[in-house]
Amino acid sequence: MTPVQIAYLAVIFIAVAGAAFGVMRALAPRPTKTRLEQVAAGNSPSQQKAGDGWERTMVNLAGPLAKLALPSEGWETSVLRTRFMHAGYHARSVPMVYFAAKTGLALALPAIFLLYVGIGRLELDVNAALFALLSLAAFGYYLPNLVLGRLVLQRKRELFESFPDAIDLMTVCVEAGLGLDAAMVRVAEEMRLRSKALASELHLVSLELRAGRTREQALRNLAMRTGVEEIEALVSMLVQADRFGTSVAASLRVHSDTLRTTRRLRAEEAAAKIALKLLFPLIFFIFPSLLLVLMGPAFINIYRVLLPTLGGQ
Repeated sequence: MTPVQIAYLAVIFIAVAGAAFGVMRALAPRPTKTRLEQVAAGNSPSQQKAGDGWERTMVNLAGPLAKLALPSEGWETSVLRTRFMHAGYHARSVPMVYFAAKTGLALALPAIFLLYVGIGRLELDVNAALFALLSLAAFGYYLPNLVLGRLVLQRKRELFESFPDAIDLMTVCVEAGLGLDAAMVRVAEEMRLRSKALASELHLVSLELRAGRTREQALRNLAMRTGVEEIEALVSMLVQADRFGTSVAASLRVHSDTLRTTRRLRAEEAAAKIALKLLFPLIFFIFPSLLLVLMGPAFINIYRVLLPTLGGQ
């Protein structure tokens, strides 16, 4: 092999390995940790400074690429900004990295294709090559959208699955005599081991209340940041209970029962879909292999014995 071919294989390996690792980190569920591991996982100030420096370096490197795809104005209040909040990204550097990834992938994938065609000395039609370049550029440009959508769905599912437990804890705290604000602070501390996403959102609510926002504004901001319908329903219920002076504990208990019923129905729906989802792998992958194993010897005997006999040989 020539050095050029070795370099090309090394570039392909690094690109494929990096893409596979990124997809794995984006799609794989977060590993659970025990209480002792979480207690011992505190970051030192030096580690935090190192992380801040690495993040600042990434933002500086992504800035020139992000300017090519970043909208000139109006994107801060767009749906994309809301999707960043639904995915759990509140830092100002996230849009820069996102748009830099869109631009970088849109340029890198066609460049790798051109490198492959040039090194391999492939003879392609002009129209086919142009179509391949445009397709790779479009795929690279819209790939961050798919990853962001996947992250949003995962976070919403995590919030929905852990939200009934948080409501139960909040109900116990309110019935024990705590106010709603203090109950949210307590629930955020207890839910940190179960769901860090929900704990961080409740902690942001408590910080907004301490900063001087009204309870209604803080709760509506919670519904806007999460984007979960069940949390929006809880926010509407708490706002109405606060306005009309009804019992918050009774409202929380009724809402908790409703959430548990909804979670059970969704689990039953997912279980009912398993048979349909298994049908297509069975038909296209398992059934042909089984048919080949069972009917293969019979077909061989028919080809060797029956067909020559019918042909008069």
